Formats: sequence, C-alpha cells, structure tokens
Amino acid sequence: MATIREPAVAGLFYPADPATLRAEVEAFLAAAHSDLPAPKAIIAPHAGYVYSGAIAASAYARLANARDSIHRVVLLGPSHRVPFYGLAVSGASALRTPLGLLPVDTNAVALLTKLPQVKLLDEAHRLEHSLEVQLPFLQCTLKNFTVVPIVVGECSAADVSAVIDMLWDGAETVFVISSDLSHYQDYATAQRMDGATSAAIERLDGKAISYDQACGRNPILGLLQSAHSHGLHAKTIDLRNSGDTAGPRDQVVGYGAYVFQ
Repeated sequence: MATIREPAVAGLFYPADPATLRAEVEAFLAAAHSDLPAPKAIIAPHAGYVYSGAIAASAYARLANARDSIHRVVLLGPSHRVPFYGLAVSGASALRTPLGLLPVDTNAVALLTKLPQVKLLDEAHRLEHSLEVQLPFLQCTLKNFTVVPIVVGECSAADVSAVIDMLWDGAETVFVISSDLSHYQDYATAQRMDGATSAAIERLDGKAISYDQACGRNPILGLLQSAHSHGLHAKTIDLRNSGDTAGPRDQVVGYGAYVFQ
C-alpha cells in the first residue's frame, strides 16, 4: 500500500492555503529571476519563508532554467528532532504539500539502502522541516520530477558523499542541500561567521566549517567532497540573515544560497 508523508509545518513555516503559498513562492522566484545556467547542486536555507524565502529563491531561480530537463531532485537536510547515526530514507511513496503530491523515486531509495550508512527511518522524516520547506519551491520551479528525501544524522562527509555519488547521474539529477548558517548571534558576529562559512564553501573546504556555522554541516560537507571529486565550483549568490529580512538584530539566524557548477 502506498504511503504519503504528510506536511508537518504548513501554516507555520509557510502558508497552508495553496493559492497563498503559490503566489508567495512565485513572487520570490520572480524577484530572483536569473538567465544563468542551471547548477548541478544548490544549498538553500530552510527557515520560515518570511525570514529566508527570498534567499532560497535566488538558488531555485537558477534551477528554473532547466525546468524541463531536471527529472530527479536528491534532497538532503539535517535532522532537528530525531538523533541518529547515518542517513535516513523514508518508506513514503509520495510527499504531500498544499500544492499537491510529489512522487518519491522509490527505486533510488531502495538502491541507497544497500549502503551500510543508510537506514529506513520514517520517524526522522515525520516532523522534520528541513526537507519540507524546500518542496513548494521545487513544485513552483520544476515540471515533471521525483524526489529522493534524505535526512542526515551524525555521520562523516564520506558517508554523505557516497550517497551523492551513487545518484550523481547526468543533468537530469540535481542535488539540494538544506541548511541555515549561524544561529542566534548578534548581527555583526553573524555576518563575520557566515562570511567565513561562505568562503569555506567556495573553497570546497569542509574542514573549515564547524557545527555552529551551519546546522546542515554534515550534508554540506558531503556535497563539498563530491563537488571536489567531480570538478565542480561553488559560488555564493546570496548571503543575508534574519536581521536583514524580518527580525531584530540582537539574535539573528544566517541564510546563504550557493550554486555548484
């Protein structure tokens, strides 16, 4: 029997009403329009859209330029609620958002479970927002595609890189890494920390990124390792924090958007 992963943060991180949600995401994408080629991978933030939606859109607007040729999105984000070792896939055959159902590439999921660091753990997916907030952007950006949702726990860069490399394929497959940057620093400190993180990402230097610099550190490090081995280059295309978008400046959260080509 097919199982569906239901939305957990609709109405909290993003609008639950389909028309409102689509209008909001499409407005973000229109403001971020780009004619540049689509990347192989992006890093995008996962906060509430009022805080980080515009930053995320800057990366998704690049993917929109290949909306007809991208047919699979491998989505990796950190676990905020369930601690575990390794990487967790889901038994769901589809993911629901207010904009409809997204089919899961269940063949890819089955392939990944052959790796020792990958486990089937639906509990890690049930309430996790890091993947969910990316889905409406994908639905407004691409046409006919499947997703491979992966929640990343405590693991090495090599563990994540092996998963990415197994599904690398051609231009029809892209990778989305979900991560915010520094958390609850004052504005100036966050700018300094996030600038250093961005420089490390552009150097593909995972060793220079600590857990307090990015909540999605583990999936980021895996992507950096794979990007290096496949000869990709990283570029920062937006870097702001909640003090720039919708919050006070005494305690901010950092958001960056990055493309890998």
